[in-house]
Amino acid sequence: MRKNVMLLETIADEALAILREHVNVFTGYDKASQEVVLAKEEIHAVITRGKMRVDEALMVSCPQLQVVARCGVGLDNVDVKTASARKIRVINAPGSNAGTIAEHTLALMLMLMRDMYTSVERVKQEEWNWRNQYGGDELNGKTLGILGMGNIGKRVARLASAFGMEVVYWSRSAQDLPYRRLSLEEVLQQSDIVSLHLPLEKGMENMIGKAQLGLMKPQAFLINTARGALIDHAALLEALNEGSIAGFAADVLPDEPPVQSLGVVKHSRVLVTPHSASLTATTYRKMCVYTIKNVVALLTGHEPDKESVYNRDSFV
Repeated sequence: MRKNVMLLETIADEALAILREHVNVFTGYDKASQEVVLAKEEIHAVITRGKMRVDEALMVSCPQLQVVARCGVGLDNVDVKTASARKIRVINAPGSNAGTIAEHTLALMLMLMRDMYTSVERVKQEEWNWRNQYGGDELNGKTLGILGMGNIGKRVARLASAFGMEVVYWSRSAQDLPYRRLSLEEVLQQSDIVSLHLPLEKGMENMIGKAQLGLMKPQAFLINTARGALIDHAALLEALNEGSIAGFAADVLPDEPPVQSLGVVKHSRVLVTPHSASLTATTYRKMCVYTIKNVVALLTGHEPDKESVYNRDSFV
């Protein structure tokens, strides 16, 4: 008997084709459509990407639920605790976005350090003489401070080293790496660029606030391609306005699309991309196909890739 799967968001065409080959696929792109599906069908798997939440209420409404999956890495939008308690496997694609997010991080660094966005805009406005007041710099010889040394942090460190940067880092535990591990305060004080690569765990909201921003060099830049809520954006706007830091670039915000953080987004020394770092054609396809293949494996009685099951320890 074919199992039933509810998609909460669109996925790559190739992944959707694989899914449809093995299971019945229903779409629940909003609450109303979810209710229609749930009124008629027993759902065995729910699949999201990063926007739609899979919370306790949704799990309770699917008594036959076996799998919750996210075509991505972070699981902020999945209630993992409830899933584990209900013996529902949580599938994701760990490490699949490390390369593309690291590239995006370096692109933001280069754009900030070289004031590239302003230069491009001035040329478009036929202001070639902008070059006479250009004040950009280069990454070579600068110190990069990385907060969080997971898959993405390590990839960023390697790329930065290739640019001739000195890399220092802070993480909760020491690792066998060719970079100096410092305290959080030391990283903030010593770095010319600080880049965040941390998960949003309990108690880490606004971990970069007024006090932490005050430790940074006034000529330093802050980069965030991790989670928007790691930074207190009110304090960040104040620091930008006062010149306490030189600039900010991000692919993530605490509110997406921005409302409360619009002041930061529109600041002249800020660059923000629309949470698109992992949406390259290559990585989007890879994340979706990997996740779907493991969902199909579980629903058809086969073993998934062990690393894909986030809460596998709950089933030991």
